Amino acid sequence: MSSKTVIVKLHRDGNEFEIFVDADLAYEYITGKRSDPLTVLEAEDIFKDARKGERQSEEKIRKAFGTTELAKVAEAMLKHGEVPITTEQRNKLIEEKRKLIIEIIAKNSIDPRTNAPNPPLRIENAMREAKVSIDPFKGATEQIDDVVKKITMIMPIKFATVRMDVTIPAEYANRSYGTLKKYGLKSEKWLDNGSLNATLEFPAGMQTEFFDRINSATQGKAVVKII
Repeated sequence: MSSKTVIVKLHRDGNEFEIFVDADLAYEYITGKRSDPLTVLEAEDIFKDARKGERQSEEKIRKAFGTTELAKVAEAMLKHGEVPITTEQRNKLIEEKRKLIIEIIAKNSIDPRTNAPNPPLRIENAMREAKVSIDPFKGATEQIDDVVKKITMIMPIKFATVRMDVTIPAEYANRSYGTLKKYGLKSEKWLDNGSLNATLEFPAGMQTEFFDRINSATQGKAVVKII
């Protein structure tokens, strides 16, 4: 074992499960920079008490995880267990999750009073005012519901999609097609004059971003109607 070896612990079904991992590699794994859970292990065993070297029984491992396959057990433990990380790593992870949560909410929500997208800064300020805590180990999408419940006390928010009818003049149709596909192209029709008519559907919070992109691609000559 090296000086960077730490123990990941998980309590499940009344039993303790522990694995030895490299601290730096485990951090890379939980932040998505490493995909193979086996590469972070310092020992290819599942313990009930790692410090004493007491291995957990196959029967209890199978009951708790539905398998005894080391990769799958290690994956579950790294995802749901207690992974020791430094204060600096923890703060960095929390900040990354916070930014991702704000981005997801901003892209998918609107202010129901105006039907306008919610600016990321407004969401960030509402999270700060509501004293929202971010779990560094839970996925960003898993935390969205709890975050939204808290910030709705501060700001009105509604998750919605928007459907748009877009007509692109012939001279801009080809260069704009990629943008249309990116924003949820549902149907398309080429008109006799070479113009392209399309129906799009995408998260309502992305309206401002879409208008900027399509206006840039068509020099402001696209005709856009919200259906």
